[in-house]
Amino acid sequence: MEVSVRDNNVDQALRALKKKMQREGIFREMKQRKQYEKPSERRSREKAAAIRRARKLERKRLERDFATR
Repeated sequence: MEVSVRDNNVDQALRALKKKMQREGIFREMKQRKQYEKPSERRSREKAAAIRRARKLERKRLERDFATR
């Protein structure tokens, strides 16, 4: 990951770096890795995330179908 500093404006470069890191999910991963997570907890967390994604996709699909009627 690379951010260029223009006109000695370090604050702007830091903001851009933080935004890129946020988009990549680095902060979330760092928070998860702070302590050990049992494999069963990891599976349940990933399963819950998959369910949330599926429900969100279904809601969006229903919204789109309803809007076209």
